[in-house]
Amino acid sequence: MVESICAAPTIRSIEVPPPPTWPELSEEARAALRARILRLLAERRAVLVAHYYTDGELQSLAEETGGCVADSLEMARFGTESDAETLVVCGVRFMGETAKILNPEKRVLMPDLRATCSLDEGCPADQFSAFCDAHPDHTVVVYANTSAAVKARADWVVTSSIALPVVEHLTARGEKILWAPDRHLGRYIERMTGAEMLLWNGACVVHEEFKSFALERVRRLHPDAAVLVHPEAPAEVVDQADVVGSTTQLIRAVVELPHPKFIVATDAGILWKMRQVAPDKTLIPAPTAGAGATCESCAHCPWMAMNALQNLEQVLLTGDQEIQIDPAIRERALIPIRRMLDFARQRPARA
Repeated sequence: MVESICAAPTIRSIEVPPPPTWPELSEEARAALRARILRLLAERRAVLVAHYYTDGELQSLAEETGGCVADSLEMARFGTESDAETLVVCGVRFMGETAKILNPEKRVLMPDLRATCSLDEGCPADQFSAFCDAHPDHTVVVYANTSAAVKARADWVVTSSIALPVVEHLTARGEKILWAPDRHLGRYIERMTGAEMLLWNGACVVHEEFKSFALERVRRLHPDAAVLVHPEAPAEVVDQADVVGSTTQLIRAVVELPHPKFIVATDAGILWKMRQVAPDKTLIPAPTAGAGATCESCAHCPWMAMNALQNLEQVLLTGDQEIQIDPAIRERALIPIRRMLDFARQRPARA
């Protein structure tokens, strides 16, 4: 197996925003705000598409109004199937871009267009294109957490729920793979498939902060707990997992496994859905801290936190946070995304 890391910008070069602060709302004010949003969604013929990592109130509102709460693969599918004129994507920018790529005729809004992703930011399209040009004999596979311009340079786009079967498929055909941007997910796929992969040097600022030694302490405190890990985490954290998988796969594990407790090593936003589907289970966030860490975690994407009821109402009122994509880039990016969706229909993602 051959591995190469390119000289990409390191994760430390990415400016991480401070957590947003929103005014405290009384119960009465919050109920009134939700009521206004419900009215605006109906007036705008709009539907909410929310990721599992967003605030629980947004997930609840999406479900209540016939929208979608899902991982990025299911978010992409939902947008193409909805008859709504406007998609309001509560997540990060690459999710809004994917929705627009698949639905050019629809208006795609986001509560805050500045909500980006460290993986996206750490993979500039010009540098990535040069890396691809230097390895023309490789099939280019990019994670969904990338810009439309990076997707336009790819042969395949994958999400964490479908990456393994896609790479297995390509390896069986004898193809060499250039992978971007998450090196931890790439290394996990290498180990699971034996694929020959060149890896871009990117990482998620949330998942990279999980600490293996702190996780070991929590496991000792809760020996009856199963450990659930997203494959964007470092290998020494993944190695301690009972289940490694996408957000959807980890939620399914909480329901299906018999364990009374689960230590969860992914963005804390997922806990809202886990508590909803398995209210009898005890959920313990995996630690991102060092000495003294037990069950507390600050694992929450600062860009996901930019989505809130307040700016959701604002974007529905003004429509001024609209996703726009150059038509030429959109057409090229559509090809690998469609390839992923077609593959998913023919061969469901690994459970």
